[in-house]
Amino acid sequence: MGLAEQADRKVRMLSGGQRRRLDVAIGLVGRPELVFLDEPTAGLDPIARRAFHELIERLAAEGETTIVLTTHDLAEAERLADRILVLDAGRIIADGTAAELAAQIAGADEVRWVRAGQRFRQHTADSTAFAFDLFQRYGTAIENLEIRRACLEDTYLALVHRAETAAALDAEEAA
Repeated sequence: MGLAEQADRKVRMLSGGQRRRLDVAIGLVGRPELVFLDEPTAGLDPIARRAFHELIERLAAEGETTIVLTTHDLAEAERLADRILVLDAGRIIADGTAAELAAQIAGADEVRWVRAGQRFRQHTADSTAFAFDLFQRYGTAIENLEIRRACLEDTYLALVHRAETAAALDAEEAA
C-alpha cells in the first residue's frame, strides 16, 4: 500500500490518506476469503488510488478472495467489479456487469465524426461495426472520429431519470 517509508512512524503521525491505506492493508493481512470495503479510496491521492486498484485487481485475479466493494465512484466500480448491484432505498434496481447494465439501461454508444467539414453524430448499439462501415464508405474523408461507449455513469443517470419520472407520475396520479 506504499507505506514502507512510514513503517517506523506511529499511526497518529500518518496523514489521513496514509491512515486510510493502513486500514485497507490491515483488512487484507492474512488473505481473508471475504473482504468488505466501504468507500476504500476516499481520501486517497491518485497514486495511492491506482496502487489500491492494482492490489484489488491482483487479489481478484488470484481468485482466493471475494471482495464486496461499496462505492459512489462509478469509474472505480466499472474498473474493479465483475458484478454490479445498483441500490435505491435499500432495494436492488439493477444487477449485472458494467457492460450488461450499459447495454440494457443506458443504451447506445455515441459516435461523432466530421466529413467534408460537416459534423455528424449517431447513437448505435455496435459502435465498432458502425465506425468500420463509415471508413468503408468514406475512407480517409472521415476526420475526428470519436466513439464514446455507454458507461456505468450513463447507466446510473438513466436509472435516476427513470426513478424521477416514475415519482413524478405517481405524484400526478395521487393529485
